[in-house]
Amino acid sequence: MSPLSLLPFLLISLVSSATACDRCLHSTKVAYFSKASALSNGACGYGSMAIGFNTGQLAAAAPSIYKNGAGCGACFQIRCKKPGLCSSRGTTVMVTDLNTSNTTDFVLSSRAFMAMASEGKASDVLKLGIADVEYKRVPCEFKTKNLAVRVEESSQKPHYLAVKVLYQGGQTEIVGMDVARLGSSNWAFLSRNHGAVWDTSRVPEGPLQFRFVVTGGFDGKWVWAQKAVLPGDWKAGMVYDTGLQITDIAQEPCSPCDDSTWK
Repeated sequence: MSPLSLLPFLLISLVSSATACDRCLHSTKVAYFSKASALSNGACGYGSMAIGFNTGQLAAAAPSIYKNGAGCGACFQIRCKKPGLCSSRGTTVMVTDLNTSNTTDFVLSSRAFMAMASEGKASDVLKLGIADVEYKRVPCEFKTKNLAVRVEESSQKPHYLAVKVLYQGGQTEIVGMDVARLGSSNWAFLSRNHGAVWDTSRVPEGPLQFRFVVTGGFDGKWVWAQKAVLPGDWKAGMVYDTGLQITDIAQEPCSPCDDSTWK
């Protein structure tokens, strides 16, 4: 990826610190899928792995949140506003799909929808079908997982490599990804195929390292895996650990910030 092509990602945002916030509060409506398995066919490309993410508390997000796949894996705290039924804490969901509805920003797994309820009120909240909520972006935390890549079955050594990015922590988005033979400065860029899946037809030989452009704070930055992530004999279907932990907190323009007591 050339330096010029990275300018949109690396230029400092025009949003001033006076209007930027890491916990902007939004209002919307949410619905739910009757089966969490519906999200395993989601646009992010996580497949059956999605069911195991975030204890099954998943969401399909509107295009403005999905961001052509850059929003895949993002986490949001959501709480419903029905007095007597909803808890003040709500629940935290992970984006695994695109929501094309014009009436809701999110469609939740039924487990996530019920998790917004006060104790003993889960079935009553589920009966709402559609709920008025407020939400904010929160960091994703994978305390026992580093950022990882899964080699997709469509990969064909040495001509084509497709990888799925997993366990992206923090409150960030990955907007660029490069690959090179370990120790080489000859980087080849990957393109976003769909959702969390990136690919390239320029596959270096030997053990491979990756670098990522991550948006966080007011700008973008490179995050490097300082080791061989894929061995020379990489195989499709395998998950490989990058050794990286992303913890940055991105900000967005809003005023005022949420200063409520929900944790």
